Amino acid sequence: MHIVITRPKEDSIFLIDRLKKLGHLVTHLPVIKIEKLKTEKINLKNYKAVVFTSSNAIKFLNIDKFDSKIKCYCVGKATELAARQIGFTNTYSSEGTVDSLKELIIRSFDNKSEKLLYLSSEFISKDLDVDLISEGFTVDRISNYTSSPIKEIDKYTIDLLNEKKPDVIFVYSSKSAKNLFNLINKYSLLNVVTQSNLMCISEKVL
Repeated sequence: MHIVITRPKEDSIFLIDRLKKLGHLVTHLPVIKIEKLKTEKINLKNYKAVVFTSSNAIKFLNIDKFDSKIKCYCVGKATELAARQIGFTNTYSSEGTVDSLKELIIRSFDNKSEKLLYLSSEFISKDLDVDLISEGFTVDRISNYTSSPIKEIDKYTIDLLNEKKPDVIFVYSSKSAKNLFNLINKYSLLNVVTQSNLMCISEKVL
């Protein structure tokens, strides 16, 4: 199959490698770029666990020294690797979706009165903090990065898409979906993607 991944590269490395090893043709077509947001210094001593749904939140983490053994929940293997690279040792990885991450936290974080810190994008496709709070958890959410649309697709990628139409397109956020639509229109790709299967991370994105 020809699979198109629209997520930024740092969040897609493991998935792209895995799909290629399975014999698929994979095209990386990022539709958003990531930018840092200014935040106050975070004191992780105020929390019993930290939650990441993207390695970007780790890249822009504004902290001093911290206890490496603090529970660290990650949405997937790429995010977990990024967390371990900066010093987290007590890491937990879900299966790559926010829903699987929520279930992992529910199963393994016992004391709901102890606070979790959720580091995220300014724009999220699913309100993980709200879902956890509705389950009785205490969660603070801090947005330490944002995203803006990519407005150009290189000629090589355009030629590849025209030569071999995508079988599957992965979309990870509402903002990505909107910009993908804009790029499809800009480059007259509607006939290329009409028969593609669109795989969305959540109902909201769909």
